[in-house]
Amino acid sequence: MQKNDLSDRIFDIVNIVILVLVLLVVLYPLIFVVSASVSDPILVNQGKVWLIPKGINFEGYERVFRNSEIVTGYRNTVFYTVFGTLINLFVTLTCAYSLSRKDLRGRGLFMALFTFTMFFSGGLIPTFILVKNLGLYNTIWALVLPNAAAMYNIIVARTYMQVNIPLELQEAAFIDGCSNTRLFLKIVMPLSAPIIAVTALFYGVSHWNSFFNALIYLSNRSLFPLQLIIREILIESQMSAQMITSGGNIEAMAEQARIAEIVKYAVIIVSTVPVLIVYPFLQRYFTQGIMVGALKG
Repeated sequence: MQKNDLSDRIFDIVNIVILVLVLLVVLYPLIFVVSASVSDPILVNQGKVWLIPKGINFEGYERVFRNSEIVTGYRNTVFYTVFGTLINLFVTLTCAYSLSRKDLRGRGLFMALFTFTMFFSGGLIPTFILVKNLGLYNTIWALVLPNAAAMYNIIVARTYMQVNIPLELQEAAFIDGCSNTRLFLKIVMPLSAPIIAVTALFYGVSHWNSFFNALIYLSNRSLFPLQLIIREILIESQMSAQMITSGGNIEAMAEQARIAEIVKYAVIIVSTVPVLIVYPFLQRYFTQGIMVGALKG
């Protein structure tokens, strides 16, 4: 027993040390970016900022929010994230529930066809032509409909429903006169809260960080999401610095490089803070949903 107790303590100590190291590796970059975004960029470039901000400076945030398109981009991104996630959840959960029913005829064929799309797609050019021919180009639908569901999330949700919602419960509901729609809304959905939270988080983060689809399918600047606006701000800052460099103006070059540096860290914080705020509210569902949903296929 003493040997077992000693080995258990050593195991616990090693685990704690490893977890602390992992925590530091994950947490330090976030703390550094936050500190650098409110520090003097000269001190940041000199490597004098490690954890605590030095030379408090909010010029980066002022320059970012001075751009009137930032507010429009925020509004558009929030809309795309909320509306797009709702569409994703509707398609994913209804499809997952149907595939989880053993009495669905052709379930194996449907699964094979859906799984096929995980490995093969039409490609960018055919997809662009399809979106344009459907009249979705340069509209909000181009950002929410082409990616209405991810097959991986459908498989995880289907597995969760198979594992956690007994067939006997569904049969009992049918005996009591419950319809398929009522069974789905009143029984399946409440019991699937963990996987719904996980799926919503996956889709929400994907919509929030997405800029490539907007870059391809949108030309109207009033529809641009936040990530596309931020991308343009960074590119403009870098191009301005390069143009000044080619002109040979050393002082102007140094000033533009300083501005580009503070803007870079500010836009990172601006674009990531909303997701970091939302995640803690869904974290308690995250582990439970993703682990249970991956138990068996």
